[in-house]
Amino acid sequence: MALSPESMPEKPFDFRAPPPSPIASGRRSCVTNEDVLSEFLEHSLRVPDLVLPDKVFPRQNFIENPPKIDFQLLSSMESDSLSKILDSIARIGCFQLVNYGIEGECIRSALAAAAGIFQLPPEKRRAVTRSPPEKLYGFEEAHGEKEEEGEGKVSEEFVWCRGAGLKLEMEAIWPVGYSNFSEKMESLLCDIEKVAEKILMAIRQNLPPKTDYEIDMKQGQGGIGSGCYVYKHSRNMSAEKCSGSLRYDVIRMLIRGFDYSHALCLHVCDGSSEFHVYSKKGWVSFCPDKDALVITVGDQTQALSGGQFKHVIGRPIYKGEEEDCISMAFLYSPPSTTNTTKVDPQKGKNTISLSQQAIAAIVLTLVYHILVFVYNKF
Repeated sequence: MALSPESMPEKPFDFRAPPPSPIASGRRSCVTNEDVLSEFLEHSLRVPDLVLPDKVFPRQNFIENPPKIDFQLLSSMESDSLSKILDSIARIGCFQLVNYGIEGECIRSALAAAAGIFQLPPEKRRAVTRSPPEKLYGFEEAHGEKEEEGEGKVSEEFVWCRGAGLKLEMEAIWPVGYSNFSEKMESLLCDIEKVAEKILMAIRQNLPPKTDYEIDMKQGQGGIGSGCYVYKHSRNMSAEKCSGSLRYDVIRMLIRGFDYSHALCLHVCDGSSEFHVYSKKGWVSFCPDKDALVITVGDQTQALSGGQFKHVIGRPIYKGEEEDCISMAFLYSPPSTTNTTKVDPQKGKNTISLSQQAIAAIVLTLVYHILVFVYNKF
């Protein structure tokens, strides 16, 4: 019986590789000459030699001492104190202040009381550490988390403020000592704020007028008002460890800065060997005068001046001291004078946020559907 073509099995696929392509006997392969190929690759893939700078870390520049301003002559029309302040904060972001009217005993008693803060044992400090980072008060080790044998930490840090939260936490671990410390800090801060208020008022009078809306928007970033960074500087630090601490401070200050938005920072650092000023454009240092307050410009003043005055961060340095030293940095923000509901004078009406608009739209939609239902029902 003959099979029809449809019933015959299909021919299986042929998976054999095709024969190699013939090469003409009179021609040479393009890759035969390996020397030519190697020379071509060597010239076309050559990587240029990179020469890196010897020092990529910011260089410290020593400068002449900033002008020393007599606070009592600040409002005198015959004095050139204000012009010196404006010139100095535009160039380096700081100046020195003397004869500021704060009793030396008031400052010394606050510094002595602050020393007791750092004598608390580590297990008690952990209850008032600045963790999570959003917490704006408490202990924070600025450098040297691990203690080496025979040497302590290079520096330690405590952030004080008027907040009720800090008071409750500190009185739980140091009831008697903290009440005394807080009382002295409150008294000193009141005097510091009076000085800062007068300085800021003099600076503002020489700036283009700004609206209350712009000023208050900047103040709104400040957190919980004026505060103070209290530092303990350890004694007898080795040169190598001090150098490492300085590098750590520079990086930390430039990246993190202060957690408080502020207009001015007033540094109590009598007896310091040097004072370092950090900014994004450089790192300068000088030797502060005895009994002088060092005033540095904050982010609010820089914004208020339209960038004319430099926002910097200052830090005193103590070298070769036989005892631990305490320094303080008071951050000052002027009190807000506007209402909680911001009014933009250029628009002349209250500002309504997007969330408020969305809520209003939802409410109106619900009211509409209820009215339609009632109308159809009755």
